[in-house]
Amino acid sequence: MDKRLLDILCCPVSKMPLRPLGKRELDALNDAIGAGKVDTVAGAAVHERVGEGLITTDHKVIYRVEDGIPVMLPEEGIGTTQLTGFPAG
Repeated sequence: MDKRLLDILCCPVSKMPLRPLGKRELDALNDAIGAGKVDTVAGAAVHERVGEGLITTDHKVIYRVEDGIPVMLPEEGIGTTQLTGFPAG
């Protein structure tokens, strides 16, 4: 992802800065998705693996990146509190 874009993006709800998901975080998220244990903030089940994502710097919300475009809709965020054993950065 373009560093200039990343520098200006923030969570639309908390206004926290974002950073790319690391490999361990992405693997943990996709393992939970595969187990059927992930919902969006709006309560919709997440069925598709995430190839790339952004996470708030406080590690509370993940946003998918699809085809290089961040999906920054508040209702599409994925809260990390539902992810048992999610790595802390």
